[in-house]
Amino acid sequence: MPELEIAVIPCLQDNYAYLVRAGDLCAVIDPAEVEPIDAALKARGARLTHILNTHHHWDHSGGNRDLKAAYGAEVVGPEKDRTRIPAIDTGVDEEHGWRFGDLAVGVLEVPAHTRGAVAYVFGDAVFTGDTMFVMGCGRLFEGPPEMMQASLAKIAALPDDTKVYCGHEYTLTNARFALSLEPGNTALQERFKAVEALRTEGKFTVPSTIGLEKATNPFLRTRSAEIRTNLGLAKADDVAVFAEIRRRKDNF
Repeated sequence: MPELEIAVIPCLQDNYAYLVRAGDLCAVIDPAEVEPIDAALKARGARLTHILNTHHHWDHSGGNRDLKAAYGAEVVGPEKDRTRIPAIDTGVDEEHGWRFGDLAVGVLEVPAHTRGAVAYVFGDAVFTGDTMFVMGCGRLFEGPPEMMQASLAKIAALPDDTKVYCGHEYTLTNARFALSLEPGNTALQERFKAVEALRTEGKFTVPSTIGLEKATNPFLRTRSAEIRTNLGLAKADDVAVFAEIRRRKDNF
C-alpha cells in the first residue's frame, strides 16, 4: 500500500474536511460542500474515489450527492445510520471495519453526538468527526453523558502518538474553557500558548495526538482533582463530573 497523504480542507466557516490519498485512491472525509473539495482535488491532480462520513449532519455530508455525481465516488458511512447519510452506497460498522484498497481501516462506533456516529482509523491517524475535538467533544444531541464518555474512551484507547483529525476548528475556545477548569495544568498552559500562536497566524490546530488530548482535554480528565474541586464535585462519580463539564461547556 502506498504511503498515506492527508490534506486538511477548510469548509464553511469552521469545518474541516480531509483528503486521504494512497496511490490512485483518494477519499474525502466529511465533505460539507463541493467547491473546496473540488479545488483541492484539481490542485493535486487527484480523482475522488471515496466519500466517507463520520455522521449524518449536513455540515459533514452536504457535498455527498454532487461529489458522487461528479466523480462516481463510493459513499461510505455508518450502517446504523444509513437512512440519514445522503447517497450512501456502503454501510460500515465496528465489527467489520472497511478497506481502503489494501489498507484495513478501523471503524469505531462512537454514538452520542448522533446515534450512528463513527470514527475512522487509518494507520496512525483517527478522524473523529464531532465526537472528539481538540481539547473538546461534541454536543450530546442523541445520547446521554455516559454514552459520550464511553465513545471518547474508545478513541482515547488508541496509541498516544495517533494523530487526531477532528471536524471543526473550535480549539481556541476549547482551550480557554479547559483552562477555566484546570488552570494549574502546566501542559494545558503551554498548549494554550501554542494554539493561540497558531490561530494568530491563521494556521490549523489539527492534527492533535491522543497523548496531547489525554493531557489537556477536560472531557478525558474527569479524574483530575483540580477539575473536580473547581466543579464542587470532588467525590462524585466520573459520569457526574463529565455531565457537569459538558453542561458548563454548553454555556461557556
